Amino acid sequence: MSFPMVLFPNAKINIGLHIVEKRSDGYHNIESIFYPIGIADALEVGRTHKKDPYIELHGQAIEGDPNDNLVMRAWQLMHREFGIDPVVFHLIKRIPSGGGIGGGSADGAFALKLLNDFFALELNHETLRALALELGSDCPFFIDNQPAWVSGRGEFITPIPNFLQGVYAVLLYGGVHISTAEAYRGITPKRPDISLVGSKLFDRSLLPHLRNDFELPVFQKFPVMAKFKQDLLDSGAFYASLSGTGSCIYGLFESKPTQRMGAADCAIWEGYLP
Repeated sequence: MSFPMVLFPNAKINIGLHIVEKRSDGYHNIESIFYPIGIADALEVGRTHKKDPYIELHGQAIEGDPNDNLVMRAWQLMHREFGIDPVVFHLIKRIPSGGGIGGGSADGAFALKLLNDFFALELNHETLRALALELGSDCPFFIDNQPAWVSGRGEFITPIPNFLQGVYAVLLYGGVHISTAEAYRGITPKRPDISLVGSKLFDRSLLPHLRNDFELPVFQKFPVMAKFKQDLLDSGAFYASLSGTGSCIYGLFESKPTQRMGAADCAIWEGYLP
């Protein structure tokens, strides 16, 4: 009988997020850099004598039916493909839902990796990435979980150097719920002035060319988010941005800031980037 196993699904930030075009399948093609950060959930899997799998949630609340979240959908997908047995998951949520930092996507992708190890399926990363794409557009990134240039709807992942290694990041959470579908309705897709797809020149000189297309509609609806960004810049950040569709804002600093302004109390994580 397998012993319980634990992994720690971490979040990511978007360094730029360009919405390039709407696809015929209803999704959007994007261009973005995904960069892993240290805030993480804890996900454990173990055997159960019950006939159906189930999940026990702790920490931050998750909207909707717990049995329909990405962790459970990961089990359903692996059960369909490989006939795995029912399990019990324990998920301790620290990453806020609706923060635009991939908490749910990370949980789903890490659940695939956890089940792969738990049942000794020996699936390679290419297979796991294909399965992760069935769960959601951001999920494949978390299989390799390293800085990457991401395009298409999330399926094209090109690893890049850790060009922000040693940079100090501060993550603020706005505490407002921003619907992804609603955020996309405020976007007019357009190609960026400089496309970085296929580029090998990843360093800080890229930052002025990277924008998050969701900032304008999100800031218009939630002015506090614009204030958070300005607070980070006023505190010495050399770059600050909304992540994903929000409601997290991050700032990048040369070193740990010694003075904090404005929204410092809303920081939910800070630390050096890998």
